Amino acid sequence: MAAPDIIKDLKNHKFKPLYLLHGEEPYYIDLVSDYIENNLLSDAEKGFNQTILYGKDTDIMTAINAAKRYPMMSDYQVVMVKEAQDMKWGRDDDDKKSINPILSYLENPLPSTIMVFCYKYGKFDKRKKTYKAIEKNGLIFESAALYDSKIPGWIESYIAEKKYKINPQASVMLSEYLGNDLSKIANELDKLILNISAGQEITLQLIQDNIGISKEYNVFELQGALTKKDAYKVNQIVNYFEANPKANPIVLVLGNLNNFFSKVLAYHYVKDKTPQNLARELGVSPYFLKDYEQAARGYNLGKTFQVISYLREYDLKSKGVESNTGHGGLMKELMFKILY
Repeated sequence: MAAPDIIKDLKNHKFKPLYLLHGEEPYYIDLVSDYIENNLLSDAEKGFNQTILYGKDTDIMTAINAAKRYPMMSDYQVVMVKEAQDMKWGRDDDDKKSINPILSYLENPLPSTIMVFCYKYGKFDKRKKTYKAIEKNGLIFESAALYDSKIPGWIESYIAEKKYKINPQASVMLSEYLGNDLSKIANELDKLILNISAGQEITLQLIQDNIGISKEYNVFELQGALTKKDAYKVNQIVNYFEANPKANPIVLVLGNLNNFFSKVLAYHYVKDKTPQNLARELGVSPYFLKDYEQAARGYNLGKTFQVISYLREYDLKSKGVESNTGHGGLMKELMFKILY
């Protein structure tokens, strides 16, 4: 079940006594848990019937004991454990000689308690009896991390839900600049929407004006200049990066260039170069296929392999491996090798 479906059920008062929200991507865990925290109980009910615990400051038995209480002047109580990955979960067996109070509750939870575990930045061990008990008697949601190639599409979907549109170049630029942190991306998009008219398309210019990404000097433009083998423009952008290192960290630049040239490499190997097939094989919007086609013409298969090798070499150098050259100097060396 996806996060929006869980929230839809919650809105319709279809509650489970147990929820385990786990996975690498915290955005959807927060989305569901925030809805539960803010909407299931009225403000008057929350004082007596909502308990928020934090993994570092509690243990599983404290959480279970809270869950065993009955609600006061309400049909339900909510017990939520945030940062549950930091909690001491106790033993996970059911020795017949002794009763395990943790499993005993999870196997027979109170229907008047809505217990939520927010387990971030990793997967809960599916082999544990704890997991199986929650799965049987409640709901488990895994929030998987998105691949970098999926981020532009996620941005476009997020904007569409808000009844706005975004230029494909703008969504790619945002993904390259902000990375794959969905919470950070959503926060920036929400702030951007506040400054534009209803239904207005989000363009590169709007992003430059409101988020602070330079329209002329960014990784997206660097890729374009390298594709065209425009040495003058490449040097302009690299000089700008050197003067603004915090806005353009070398690790981010190299990562994005590696992603771009890896797709150029894939382009060389795709036999069926129809737009539909290329877009599927490269994992990009058809809007950008012309960029990869042009790059493949300028960088043959051997040169593309060489460029990717250079990118990995300079990634190590940027981390101090066999090099004490500053990041600006490394970028200039790298650009020369890629171009020539």
